[in-house]
Amino acid sequence: MKFDLHTHHFRCGHADGNIRDYIDAGIEAGLQAIGISDHTPYFGSEEEQAFPRIAMAKSDLRNYVEEVLSLKQEYAGKIDVLLGIESDYFPIHAELYRDTLGQYPFDYIIGSVHHTEDVSIFNKTRWKGLSDARKVEVKKSYYSLIRESAQSGMFQILGHIDAMKGNYPSFSDIIADEAIDETLQVIAESNVAIEINTSGKTKLSGGWYPSDAILERAQHYGVKVTFGSDAHKPQRVGDELEEVRTRLLEIGFTEWVYFKQKQMQIVPL
Repeated sequence: MKFDLHTHHFRCGHADGNIRDYIDAGIEAGLQAIGISDHTPYFGSEEEQAFPRIAMAKSDLRNYVEEVLSLKQEYAGKIDVLLGIESDYFPIHAELYRDTLGQYPFDYIIGSVHHTEDVSIFNKTRWKGLSDARKVEVKKSYYSLIRESAQSGMFQILGHIDAMKGNYPSFSDIIADEAIDETLQVIAESNVAIEINTSGKTKLSGGWYPSDAILERAQHYGVKVTFGSDAHKPQRVGDELEEVRTRLLEIGFTEWVYFKQKQMQIVPL
């Protein structure tokens, strides 16, 4: 079965195309299911749209849900359209996000850590002048947040769990193996899936999130995996899906998962 659970569209302010464009691209790519998973509004501010180039407006969330559900009906029999969303994980706002998103019938919610210590993980300048010891602290802090997100019960999928390397490839060379292993164990125990996200090719690091080394350890700990292109352009829907499938089989995975009505669906690779 072919699916892609991570796609965006114009509402977030930094993606091209509308939802229909991504669904049509999924059909063209031979997918049986496509997940629409644009960024949640930023609920931690009283502003209607605090970050218009990062996340949709609060008032647009209901419109988003209604549009996906309408398209789900329209495309029934052609492709299974899944209602997803990508949510930031901010511990201080976690309950607000949980309560707000709980009002809608999502098939799944992707939990992604995009900020640590109030700085974007993609901000290249955050690493300037840091000692080796401080870099280790930052990496451990990042994985601590990922563990918290896994244990929160808010998410079915964790997004791009080593994306901090995106604009800082040397992130992968910072030694914090114990933190990564602990995180993978927590993810497995929490029965949350991680995505293989092929959007790393659009960043300085290239490649996928997470790295093969992390995927090998994830397989060892019994972590469930899924696929997401993280497409911000319709032409990237399903990007490198077959390459990911082949690599997972080589590593030793025999299955991957997707979600309907927040229930894990296990399918063979």
